[in-house]
Amino acid sequence: MSVFVLVPGAGGAAWYWHRVVSELRARGHEAVAVDLPGADESAGLPEYADAVAAVIGDRAGTVLVAQSMGGFTAPMVCARVPVGELVLVNAMVPLPGETPGQWWGNTGSEAARLAAAEAGGYGTAFDLDTYFLHDVPAEVAAAGADHQGPEADIAFGQPCAIERWPDTPTRVLAATGDRFFPVDFQRRVARERLGIEAETVPGGHLAALSHPSRLVDRLLERVPRDR
Repeated sequence: MSVFVLVPGAGGAAWYWHRVVSELRARGHEAVAVDLPGADESAGLPEYADAVAAVIGDRAGTVLVAQSMGGFTAPMVCARVPVGELVLVNAMVPLPGETPGQWWGNTGSEAARLAAAEAGGYGTAFDLDTYFLHDVPAEVAAAGADHQGPEADIAFGQPCAIERWPDTPTRVLAATGDRFFPVDFQRRVARERLGIEAETVPGGHLAALSHPSRLVDRLLERVPRDR
């Protein structure tokens, strides 16, 4: 059995991972999704890292999985507590000291999003249905409405407080249908910032909601069978 700790993106809703949590537990693993105080203007990246680190504690071998903006919290956690593996899923990959607000321009994410939209024939104006919910089952998307929350501005101006990328073995999973962070963009950022090749999974930006079983298949690929 392995222990998976799952970090959500902007808004901080642990609900985002609920289908993956159920799938991991059904396969005999422990899984905990962390709720973050995304709407709290007095809490930002340090508090997010505190919350995740508290869940992990001193348990060795934990697999830490972070989605989207959770990519800023995850390396801060790895620098503080023992983590067996870090998996970034459609995630922002920060440089040491970089803020989420700086990341967009530094990586060229907006240009990549617009280019992918033009090539794919869908709208360039951002809206949730086009960029986040286009492949999420309607009943799942409807259930998620009660769990949506804002991301307070404070976190966007706070640095990823690491001196270097942690030594934790790291994987990048990029969804082939992600319209927000297109797959080729994610591949480039993974190479440039981590020196690794991104692996692909099916689905869009919210792959944990649209393709949970396939995502779990990927998460378990490197987990020893006797853990």
